[in-house]
Amino acid sequence: MIKTLFQKSIFKNLGPGFLLAGAAIGVSHLVQATRAGAEFGFSLIWVLLLACLSKYPFLEFGPRFTASTGKDLISGYKELGKFSYYTYIFITFGTMFVIQASVTIVTAGLAEQLFQLGWSPFIWSAIILGFCIALLWIGKYSGLDLSMKIIVTLLTLVTLISVLFAFNAGTLENALTTPAPSYWNLGGMAFLIAFMGWMPIPLDASVWHSMWTREKAKNTNKQLSVKNSFIDFNVGYLSASFIGLLFLLLGALVMFGRGESFSKNSVGFATQLIELYQFLLGNWSYLLVSIAALITMLSTTLTVADAYPRVLSEIMIPQERETEISLQKKSNLYRIGLIVIPILSLAILYFTDKNFTYLVDFASGLSFLSAPILGYFNFRLVKNYIAEKDRPGKKYQIFSWVCLFILILFGIGYLYIQFN
Repeated sequence: MIKTLFQKSIFKNLGPGFLLAGAAIGVSHLVQATRAGAEFGFSLIWVLLLACLSKYPFLEFGPRFTASTGKDLISGYKELGKFSYYTYIFITFGTMFVIQASVTIVTAGLAEQLFQLGWSPFIWSAIILGFCIALLWIGKYSGLDLSMKIIVTLLTLVTLISVLFAFNAGTLENALTTPAPSYWNLGGMAFLIAFMGWMPIPLDASVWHSMWTREKAKNTNKQLSVKNSFIDFNVGYLSASFIGLLFLLLGALVMFGRGESFSKNSVGFATQLIELYQFLLGNWSYLLVSIAALITMLSTTLTVADAYPRVLSEIMIPQERETEISLQKKSNLYRIGLIVIPILSLAILYFTDKNFTYLVDFASGLSFLSAPILGYFNFRLVKNYIAEKDRPGKKYQIFSWVCLFILILFGIGYLYIQFN
């Protein structure tokens, strides 16, 4: 009886949403959100909320489309036409190696900070990517699904407790009274766009989510439901957004107004991040927080390492051509991508690991500039290519148009400042 109830529970049906949260809660949170709070105090809270709000419908459209049609978004882009399909491919190839490199180098810094072996970020990156390849090669989706449920739940509790301690640490008044620097300049806007780019996650993650949704249905032999996918998405997305706010609060409460800034070296940054928690919780928290932060970033690296090979295998062998032979070929392509993408990402890290914040800002900036394009594609798909009963209502469509306008407006503003 208890087992039956558990199998029918919401938690049992969750999966892709936790994968989305696992991918989201990483660089955007530990690095970008904490930097935002440390450098600008509470003044960028509105930017965080706006980023999460404006991306919401377009990320939600991914699992909605898959639950309604049984297809992933890549197949949907192909239905929209060659322009949409090849634009997505161009965006993917233009960002995937930098994104994989960015999340890996942050993980590497946290690993060295925890184990203190004197290894370079590059060596740690190679080890971490090797671990991810091995886990995904053996465990595939089921291992990834279980890992994310545990990791996201643990991180939420640890971070929430830290923020509660921060409000009682006597630093709130200083954070509130210290004037925030202006961000309406070239440097400030560059960071603002980079902050929004991955907060709470890049918009191309809607494609990943659609593929995970379809994979979850295949593994559980359950019919896709728009209602269940909506619940699953909201749990993951709202969790990622809330935790992003917590990290910004940590940066603002502990570092803002103290004349400190984060190191551009990944190991130095990781050390400062852990010291931030130590300041709040005491020395006893060093090991716990170090492990939690490393697991958090490892989850992001693992999720990204899984997502891009899936995307590449889907591009090479579209869903509509799936047969027993093509599925085997797709599995082989997935494993090839599982090796090739990390190798090329390591090549990027070989030249950039001493200035990882620049790499992160560059990658997240690219993601933000591509967001309106992918958002528009997703919007068209759910307006015209799914069952009428599953389409967004008129109010939701108006909300989506407003969100798209916001993404376009910020993108134009960023380009204007860059070229003037």
